[in-house]
Amino acid sequence: MTASPASDAAASLLADLIAHGVRDIVIAPGSRSQALALAATRFARQGAVRVHVRIDERVAGFTALGLARETRVPAAVICTSGTAAANLLPAAMEAFHSGVPLLLLTADRPPELRGIGANQATVQPGLFDPFVRLSVDAPVPGDGSWHGLAERAVGAAMGVDAAPAAVPGVAGPVHLNLPSREPLSAVLPEGATAIPGEAPAAESREPLVLTRGLRTVVIAGADAGPEAEEIAHAGTWPLIAEIVSGARFGRYVVHGYREMLRDDILGGRIQRAVVLGHPTLSREVTALLRRDDVQVIAVRSGGEALNLNGRTVAAASVTVAPGEADRSWLGAWMEASAASIVDLSEDAPDQARLWSTDSAARRDAMRTELEAVRRPLDRELLADAVWRATWPHDRLMFGSSRLVRVADAVLGGKKVPVHANRGLAGIDGTISTAMGIAIASQAEGAAGVTRVLLGDLAFLHDVGGLLLPPDEHEPGIQVIVGNDGGGTIFDALEVASSAPREDLDRAFYTPHTTRLEPLALAYGWTYQRVTTRSALDQALSTPVGGRQLIEVPLPRE
Repeated sequence: MTASPASDAAASLLADLIAHGVRDIVIAPGSRSQALALAATRFARQGAVRVHVRIDERVAGFTALGLARETRVPAAVICTSGTAAANLLPAAMEAFHSGVPLLLLTADRPPELRGIGANQATVQPGLFDPFVRLSVDAPVPGDGSWHGLAERAVGAAMGVDAAPAAVPGVAGPVHLNLPSREPLSAVLPEGATAIPGEAPAAESREPLVLTRGLRTVVIAGADAGPEAEEIAHAGTWPLIAEIVSGARFGRYVVHGYREMLRDDILGGRIQRAVVLGHPTLSREVTALLRRDDVQVIAVRSGGEALNLNGRTVAAASVTVAPGEADRSWLGAWMEASAASIVDLSEDAPDQARLWSTDSAARRDAMRTELEAVRRPLDRELLADAVWRATWPHDRLMFGSSRLVRVADAVLGGKKVPVHANRGLAGIDGTISTAMGIAIASQAEGAAGVTRVLLGDLAFLHDVGGLLLPPDEHEPGIQVIVGNDGGGTIFDALEVASSAPREDLDRAFYTPHTTRLEPLALAYGWTYQRVTTRSALDQALSTPVGGRQLIEVPLPRE
């Protein structure tokens, strides 16, 4: 076969990416990107990188996002030119707002084929510019070199050596637009190899020292992680942790925080809020962060600075100065928190009545037990069952559905690794992201199950994420769909009280009659439909082998 500068450049670029820590490459097949795809599969056979193939570019982008979310190392996604590249935009936007390292490798036509009506040629340079840490329109191999691109790209994605507009220490997406001329591929020489290396560590940044004396709360939004609990513990401050924060645990976590933030004695007396992650789940937190009488300190983690009150102090990181804790302030919150704990567990069986010699008493006790076993599921019980079944070696992914808000309202503290695409809180890509998380967290035989809790519309929006090539390892994953036949999340929005019922149904709830079982079976997933808490507990606790879809019908209120 004729030598191909495209193949040589692709092999060199991918080998350099692998040498700089990239461990996962997602491929969406296409003609213009064939040199990149063939180099990736070659290095995968050598064991230097893991390759994942998806036929849908949007699915591929979110799968790479999930891989990078879990590993905190850039994952690369390869696609061909044209609309293929545009389909990566939703994942790029989420990665930007969530601070997730991601590499977008888009193949392109050479400059002479741009702007003249050539097939599958569009304006790709700069396509992602508002959302990337670095954007490069590379030269055509032979006209120039791709040497050094990998080091720049990985560094920028990790927040190291970032472009002038980027924030040092904050991760995010990078776009490499890679044009090439025919021949687009050739057989790589036998000596073409890749040697895995380590990604650069994020730059350490000087922490802001938090003095004591102010009545302070720590707010943990999406992706805050354990650091939020550590800050609350160090400061002896109440911890308001969203369920998607990965920080809802520890002695100082506050239950029922929304009501307390509305309370003048607690929420009204807050003088300082220390924010980690991106809070999005409650109007009460948003209202607090807008107050001009509250000093807000936000630890920067995503592409946009959090500054709802116009004078928020941005910090790279924070630490707490030594000093005496305000025990009365913490105590008031903890007392209110203890009174707000939601207990959704069933009462223990009445053993005395079950073993009573009085037949009527026994009958009543047995009826009570049967009612408990047959208790139909609602949103609160569904969220509680999934939370109780999930442990530190597992992963839990929340979709941007009504269920995540219910979970935030009722679930207690537990140290569980939690993920959610809350950078923009879109419903797209939930299953694909979770598949990436599952694959990464279970690499090399690691234990654990990835569970996904989402609504029916979020599920249908990413049905393509169910597809897995038969030659790829099946991770242990359970997708739990709360199916109420439409988008009832709109019940809590202004439109529910202002729109005519018919218009509300058609334009917002979008009711459907989709049967999920045939969908699951068509994509190679096992399927269960459960209607009671006991059946759901059994389904969640059964050892997971491969991919499971669990449908839970819910009432539409």
